[in-house]
Amino acid sequence: MHLVAFGLNHQTAPLSVREKLAFPAEILPKALESLVSSHAAQEAAIVSTCNRTEIYCNSNNPEQALKWLSQFHGLPVDELRPYLYQLDATSAARHAFRVASGLDSMVLGETQILGQLKDAVRAAEQVGTLGSLLNGLFQRTFAVAKEVRSSTAVGASSVSMSAAAVKLAEQIFPTIGELNVLFIGAGEMIELVATHFAARQPSCITIANRTLERGQKLAEQFGGNAITLSELPDALPRYDVVVTSTASQLPIVGKGLVERAIKARRHRPIFMLDLAVPRDIEVEVSALDDVFLYTVDDIASIVEVGREARQEAAEEAESIIQSRVTEFTDWLKKRETVPLIRALRDEGDRVRRHALEAAMKQLAKGEAPEKVLESLSQQLTNKLMHPPTQALSSARGPEHDAVVDLISRLYRLHPES
Repeated sequence: MHLVAFGLNHQTAPLSVREKLAFPAEILPKALESLVSSHAAQEAAIVSTCNRTEIYCNSNNPEQALKWLSQFHGLPVDELRPYLYQLDATSAARHAFRVASGLDSMVLGETQILGQLKDAVRAAEQVGTLGSLLNGLFQRTFAVAKEVRSSTAVGASSVSMSAAAVKLAEQIFPTIGELNVLFIGAGEMIELVATHFAARQPSCITIANRTLERGQKLAEQFGGNAITLSELPDALPRYDVVVTSTASQLPIVGKGLVERAIKARRHRPIFMLDLAVPRDIEVEVSALDDVFLYTVDDIASIVEVGREARQEAAEEAESIIQSRVTEFTDWLKKRETVPLIRALRDEGDRVRRHALEAAMKQLAKGEAPEKVLESLSQQLTNKLMHPPTQALSSARGPEHDAVVDLISRLYRLHPES
């Protein structure tokens, strides 16, 4: 069994690359099944967020798993390599522990990633690609994240991406209270951002979603209303703030649509925040006058607030993580010896059965039990002592010294005394 992790994140790849490797929730089960059925991995879990795509797997051939990723998304491997990191078992565990603890996030100490990791593990479990190796990794990952949160202040004073969205809007408009705000999508990220905007009591909140029912359910939480995506062309000119986060593989808001909205608004500015990966808003929209378009990568400077204080706590967290990585590595080593232990016990049981069969035959012939038991004990002793004795006799040079030391420790012998 070989634990390996590979992927890219906001530190290694720009948004334009990350969005090409995203795994929306609706295709994740198919992707997991495909990865395992391709024999590139025996176990697999995929973490896909706006800031990262990572694959954790039990694979004897990581290169084949990487090839699967490139084929699944239709991208040449050589095009991906400059942005990818590949981690062995120890590094993969350390990375998973850091990610879950918020140490590898754009927002140092943020908590949303832990929920996203749990969702990824749940998805793998439901599909049947989560085996004992990955289950062991992630159960330890969640325990480490809990320990870091409870033992350090790494998450204190952090500014979430959803809070940063409001701060960005406040840099453009005097007050949120006079604005009409449109949210496109009805997922977790939109709910978080809408909660922060609602706290500023905007003039109007609207949820635009593919299914009206789900949009209405979310809109009710904020005293807003809901529309379908098909109503966007007519509705867009009414809104000063537009925040998008859907799982669409293609842009929902195009340049032409925004141009018409700006014209209808008589060039009053629109603040647009695209939190989706892949992006919901066409890149060309950023070139339009009176449009302030931001993506997840653009809000990095805002979420840096309070980072210095959290960085000190992060050092404490790193110490906790290092000790837990050591424990995990020890667990992996013990797992690796299981087949050897099983084979050793099988060999011992084979010797026992053969000796017992011989003893039963002797008893059946009427031989004295005392004689049979003596013969049985001698046979077992000779058979079990033969391998180490032979190893001692045949070893030469440094190998002989190593064998002597090993056998002395195994049998707790002290020849010198």
